[in-house]
Amino acid sequence: MKYSAFIATSLDGFIARTNGDIKWLHEASVGVDKGEDFGFQAFFSGIDAMIMGRSTFEIVAAFGDWPYGEIPVLILSSMMVALPKTTPETVTLIKGGISEAIKKAENAGYHHVYVDGGKTIQSFLQAGLLNDITLTTIPIVLGDGIPLFGKVGHDIHLLLLASKAYPNGFVQTHYEIKN
Repeated sequence: MKYSAFIATSLDGFIARTNGDIKWLHEASVGVDKGEDFGFQAFFSGIDAMIMGRSTFEIVAAFGDWPYGEIPVLILSSMMVALPKTTPETVTLIKGGISEAIKKAENAGYHHVYVDGGKTIQSFLQAGLLNDITLTTIPIVLGDGIPLFGKVGHDIHLLLLASKAYPNGFVQTHYEIKN
């Protein structure tokens, strides 16, 4: 089983403002050539399931159109009682922690899982389960917000696999996580 993250941060390492707002991320994408997705579709075409946290799910669900098509999505939440009625059938609520989601993913026969959401990515890192991360750094300093990386309790070594600078100032790095 392979677990990968694909996420964007501000230059100072935040994935959202303290209230969860990601408007700054959409504003940074204004003027980007139509069709430029910074490699997301190529990445997404190689996964067969997703695991994301409740906060990330709530942000994505508010977009209106569900962006993940028929890909199975496992939502981690200890607070959510049930998914909203408008949630696609491909989405499953997991009330246990990451171990419960991993068990479900393995039992379903998934091979490559996209891990999304700050706390969820942190949990996978802490557990030594994340295999690689593609990080797109947006040239903006927020000064405060929700950090991608929190306390992990130990050093996590990374091996740079690729790095690419885009004309709009975005810089994308792809790392293998050495556990």
